Amino acid sequence: MDDIAPWFRVPTGAGQRESVSVDAVELVGVAAGTLTTAAFVPQAVKTLRTRSAGDFALPMLLMFNLGLALWLAYGLLRAAPGLILANGITLALALAILWVKLTTRR
Repeated sequence: MDDIAPWFRVPTGAGQRESVSVDAVELVGVAAGTLTTAAFVPQAVKTLRTRSAGDFALPMLLMFNLGLALWLAYGLLRAAPGLILANGITLALALAILWVKLTTRR
């Protein structure tokens, strides 16, 4: 296992674990945050450009925005830059979609 991922440590015994490198953990978090945020950008751009959010369910948008706000708060409380940056950007995009949804209702 050490040859495959030297930064990862497997359990050493009953109830004991060696830690995973903080740098490696942060790298995984930043990669995940980058991908999930980037995946949301095209939808936000399309929604803002067309001024149409009719395909989004309002309860989904409300829950999604609240969830992102809570993830952002968690990141702030944990002082986790990856969580703060990814959820802050995605929250801004999701709020823009929610704004379009609320202001263009038919």
